[in-house]
Amino acid sequence: MLTLLAEQQECLWDEALPIEVRELPDDLAALDRLLDDPAVLGPIVERFRREVIEERRAVLTDGRPTIAMETYVRLMVLKQRYRWGYRSLMAEVSDSIHLRRFCRISLAERVPDDSTVRKLTRRIGPDTVNEITRVLIVEATRSKRFRPRAVRIDSTVIEADVKYPTDAGLAAHGVKVLAREGRKLAKLVKEKRRRVRDRSRSMGRTLRAVTRTIRRRSGEAKAEVLRLTAKTGELLEASIAETRRLVVIARRRARGRGAKAKLKAAAQLEELADRCEKVASQIKQRVTGEPIKDRLVSISDPDARPIRKGKLGKPNEFGYVAQLCEVTENTKRGARGLIVPAASVIGNPGEDTLLPDTVAELKRLGISPREVALDGGFNVGPTSEAFEDLAPERVFISGRQQPGSKRTQRRMQRYRTGAEGRVSHLKRGYGMDRSRLKGDEGQQIWTGWAILAYNADTLAVRER
Repeated sequence: MLTLLAEQQECLWDEALPIEVRELPDDLAALDRLLDDPAVLGPIVERFRREVIEERRAVLTDGRPTIAMETYVRLMVLKQRYRWGYRSLMAEVSDSIHLRRFCRISLAERVPDDSTVRKLTRRIGPDTVNEITRVLIVEATRSKRFRPRAVRIDSTVIEADVKYPTDAGLAAHGVKVLAREGRKLAKLVKEKRRRVRDRSRSMGRTLRAVTRTIRRRSGEAKAEVLRLTAKTGELLEASIAETRRLVVIARRRARGRGAKAKLKAAAQLEELADRCEKVASQIKQRVTGEPIKDRLVSISDPDARPIRKGKLGKPNEFGYVAQLCEVTENTKRGARGLIVPAASVIGNPGEDTLLPDTVAELKRLGISPREVALDGGFNVGPTSEAFEDLAPERVFISGRQQPGSKRTQRRMQRYRTGAEGRVSHLKRGYGMDRSRLKGDEGQQIWTGWAILAYNADTLAVRER
């Protein structure tokens, strides 16, 4: 059952507190007034209504009640604002009277469990978070608290929560995961003969041999490393074959009570086997010298991709590309605006590929900027075509299209350079440097909450 508003947060203990403790600090008080708008919870209500239609379950009125949605939104804003994990978030809110009052949690009430918030975040998804962001932007422009005039767009990499991938390392991870999940499935279907053997010890010996071989730095080392890498692929293929046999057995025994759980576990294990099979295929391609397209860099996060952006410090990154668009009221130094929901696709798309989605977002919000600033990664033709309907007065593309006088060009160049600082601010201050949620959908959820927290802070600062 959906619960929107928290219960009465005042209790007997509040009467004994000094007035300074009961009042929120200025920053939290401004955020509280901003998030107190009933329209902020509207997208969440629509999300649960869609769930009623799709799953044909009365989730709005029946079942165990959820935590208050106004409490949930405030918890997630704090999480991104202070870069806390779920457990740290609950611990900090539980220990702070100010944070409790901001999240509408009484002193006599227990703070929600971290697993509850984690599951609810996945359930709500990225579209609802982006819709809340749109609500804040529309309300700000409609009330004339924010007058959009200029736009600057830049793309950045949201790194996946994976370590640096190697073919041998992925094979070792695959062997370990298949053995672990295979034990769980065998126990579930009560299979004692067929199992997935844990080849971690053999894999570990091979990996140590690879490390010793690389240290020699001789001409024969490369061939030896390829031979050892091929051996890791063979070990992984043996585990894959055992996994598929176990899956067949599990599906045969999925009868009667608990059949749905057995079939679900078998499907998940088969999906893992498919990913591991792709790793084994990549190893064969590498050994034979064939090019590898659409490389898998993580078994736990299969949507992550290798990305090269030409950076000296990080020539190779692994994750997702997101295009960020900041709408500001002016192009002066230190201009701070609002970020529209980010555009992203799996892989390493170019700037022109994501630009139509970003422009469509501006149209959806009813924003028609007078000036647009872009970096040299955008091409003139596709950019002009994308902005044709919005018809801005000036489209500045660094090094490609720089209209106006020398003074205007310098102003637009400074304004465009500020996009780099804004991206850095979002990464350092709001956790957009690395997504802790797996998969492309998890990355969109993580990025969406970071943008929402940043926009809420921006509007709250303006109201203080």
